[in-house]
Amino acid sequence: MALKFSTLPQLYAHGFDTIIDVRSPAEYAEDHLPGAINLPVLSNEERAEVGTIYVQQSPFLARKLGAALVFRNAANHIEQRLSHHEGGWSPLVYCWRGGQRSGAFTWMLQQIGWRADVVEGGYRAYRRLVKTFLYDGALPHRLVALDGYTGTAKTEILAQLQSRGVQVLDLEGLANHRGSLLGEMKGGQPSQKAFESALAAALCKLDPTIPVVVEAESSKIGSLILPPSFWTALCVAPRVQISAPIEARVTYLVEAYDDILSDSDRLRDRLSPLRFHRGHAVVDRWLKLIEADDKKSLTRALMEQHYDPAYAKSRRAHGAEVIAQVSVAALDCRGLADAAARIEKILDQF
Repeated sequence: MALKFSTLPQLYAHGFDTIIDVRSPAEYAEDHLPGAINLPVLSNEERAEVGTIYVQQSPFLARKLGAALVFRNAANHIEQRLSHHEGGWSPLVYCWRGGQRSGAFTWMLQQIGWRADVVEGGYRAYRRLVKTFLYDGALPHRLVALDGYTGTAKTEILAQLQSRGVQVLDLEGLANHRGSLLGEMKGGQPSQKAFESALAAALCKLDPTIPVVVEAESSKIGSLILPPSFWTALCVAPRVQISAPIEARVTYLVEAYDDILSDSDRLRDRLSPLRFHRGHAVVDRWLKLIEADDKKSLTRALMEQHYDPAYAKSRRAHGAEVIAQVSVAALDCRGLADAAARIEKILDQF
């Protein structure tokens, strides 16, 4: 009998050795249960072919071809990817809606003697649980946001806090983006669904009785939208304000953003559309600094003429409570470690 999960934490605590996603590689790539491996019983092309036959010819012919392909591919997985498992192995299997693909594969595993079971409702049931968790109710967690101008090394301070045992959530890491106009990172961003899966899984691992430190973000990180329950909690979260001299911020950003600062074509593409907001003269000067490969002057100009004004406007709009101010003279290893130690003490009193 298929297993039904009523909450997301219940699903994450499934207790099985392995989660197997038998959907096509394209379905898996868009999103999947955290930690699931992909053993597709239909390839992308096979799934499209079966679907076309179902619509254009007959459901019977589609099911007959689908069954042959599913069992052929499943046998291949058993002979190769799963051949090393002993008799006590217990996998949890799911497909799109907990139907024929996962049912057939689970039946084969059970016949071998493995303690396999299937998720009732499949991936669709999982997505409903994610939506309920992130969209339909209030988060149980108490967030504390690290705030401050661009270049105050909030991401590095967050990592320092985590190394000290503080409970943190790295939103930019989950989104694979540095959360700014020039924040693209290698590999690109996950899909919105995959981001929500990762966010929900990370939140479910955290203790709601202990503060969770995050970076203060806008409602979007790159192209990804923060789900309503999280965004609502972040908007009202008390702030720890990080400040640093502009020279220290420039030095930090020139190193941290060297990948895009060294890519003049990407820089021009990202900055040219800002003419409407910042004016032609300002953007023309930026482009001249790009041409001169003057990374330091460009970085300072971007902060003074774009990032800092945008941040000040956002702060006025939100007006969240600032519980502490932490000034960092130098954004080097020693300065960041000292900042993290001071923030840890502040959190002990929160």
